[in-house]
Amino acid sequence: MTTDAYDELIKRWKDATLLASSASLLSWDQQTMMPPGGIEHRSRQMAQLAGLIHERVTHPRVGELLAECESDSELTADPHSDAAANVREIRREYDRDTKLPAELVEEMAQTTSLAEHEWAEARAKSDFSLFRPWLEKNLELFRRAAECYGWGPDEEPWDALAEGYEPGMRARSVEAVFTPLRDDLQDLVSDLMSGSRKPSTAIAALSLPIDAQTAFVPKIAEAMGFDFSRGRIDPSVHPFCSGSHPGDVRITTRYAEDKFFDALGSTMHEAGHGLYEQGLPPENNGTPLGSAVSLGMHESQSRMWENFVGRSRPFWQWCLAEVNKAFGDATSHLTVDEVYEGMNTVRPDLIRVEADEATYNLHIMVRFELERALMSGDLDAADLPHEWNRRYKEYLGIDVPDDARGCLQDVHWSAGLFGYFPTYTLGNLYAAQLFEKALEDMPDLYASFERGDFSPLKAWLNTNLHAHGSRYLPAELCERITGKPLEPEPLLRHLNTQLRPLYGA
Repeated sequence: MTTDAYDELIKRWKDATLLASSASLLSWDQQTMMPPGGIEHRSRQMAQLAGLIHERVTHPRVGELLAECESDSELTADPHSDAAANVREIRREYDRDTKLPAELVEEMAQTTSLAEHEWAEARAKSDFSLFRPWLEKNLELFRRAAECYGWGPDEEPWDALAEGYEPGMRARSVEAVFTPLRDDLQDLVSDLMSGSRKPSTAIAALSLPIDAQTAFVPKIAEAMGFDFSRGRIDPSVHPFCSGSHPGDVRITTRYAEDKFFDALGSTMHEAGHGLYEQGLPPENNGTPLGSAVSLGMHESQSRMWENFVGRSRPFWQWCLAEVNKAFGDATSHLTVDEVYEGMNTVRPDLIRVEADEATYNLHIMVRFELERALMSGDLDAADLPHEWNRRYKEYLGIDVPDDARGCLQDVHWSAGLFGYFPTYTLGNLYAAQLFEKALEDMPDLYASFERGDFSPLKAWLNTNLHAHGSRYLPAELCERITGKPLEPEPLLRHLNTQLRPLYGA
């Protein structure tokens, strides 16, 4: 067995991922703590780190070590052994990374760092024209990256980029899932809107002090199992989770006096991501076995906690009392039914991260279609606001009043995350199927929520999903846990079961 080659391969890979964790921390700082005057210097820091990381992961010696490990039949005999899984995933990343020239990697890192800053400015002023040149720069750079990666005869540039987020995801397969799902969701929304009753909207009238919200939401994250000795929470323009190590996981949320329940949902969402990061085996940190398997599976964790836990009646049978302790007279008049119905109100709206479960995936479909057209060149960046607004009218039946609540609301394109958006819907599909299995394995799970005890769900996820890192491919992991390939029926069952009774539909 070529243990010396494998040991050297892992040592080199850990060295590269250590640098990557430093870049992650700098990115977190840029979005939370860094003064605006630091952006030019930060962009150079990010470019330098990107170049150093790229140099390490594409070093010819890594290729030699991979070949030596792959030739050892004993080392890779069991495809799911520690060694075989690490070698497989390092090979996948190495083959992609070696296709990119170092100067392109550095230019992408520097440009996206600047673009994120300019996006935040443009969003604050609700002026797409300020961000447009940066979007055009990013599109040019990432089209070049897609060309370096290459794509098959029946594929397209978008596919080359999406592979980096969800192995095997292709635009045509996404379209094949999205088209019938969109029809089902639009039918459901139509039925709900014409139902015989309307859920209570009492929670929409609340206005709660931001300092009290800031003190409260970490308590819910802690109740979920998020370990604040290994993590922290801060405000940011766009909520996110940044994990540099299982012992240092940063999550963010955002607050508004009239949107407490959105702040709570965002916190539970990002804490779900954080639980995945904290649940990865620390002894494997720096290797694929210590890394999340895919963005879609990562999203399943955040959406599960935000929606399948946070929008459930059992959760609110516990949580409302906690809310009343924190906010007193401002919330004491609310009933469990009013909060539960308010959390599950379906209302086609403008903002993706505040969307209800029934309409959320329609937001993703708009972004996927626009992103695909931008990457292929079928849509010019200058026409993005018009096309965004047109699709929102077609899919959600609403008019977009300004750029901030339109095409500038998400950070992703400024960060160069092309190929990312469908992982959100994939995450919803995974979450529904996994949660059905969790309920099957733990019939008293909802009863534990009523007691404010979320440890059974966290432990189940730790054991069945988090502990494996990237040992299995995403689709394989889903089937191993649930006994079935990924399918849309669990999500549709969940939405119909939860929402139709509230609307008499």
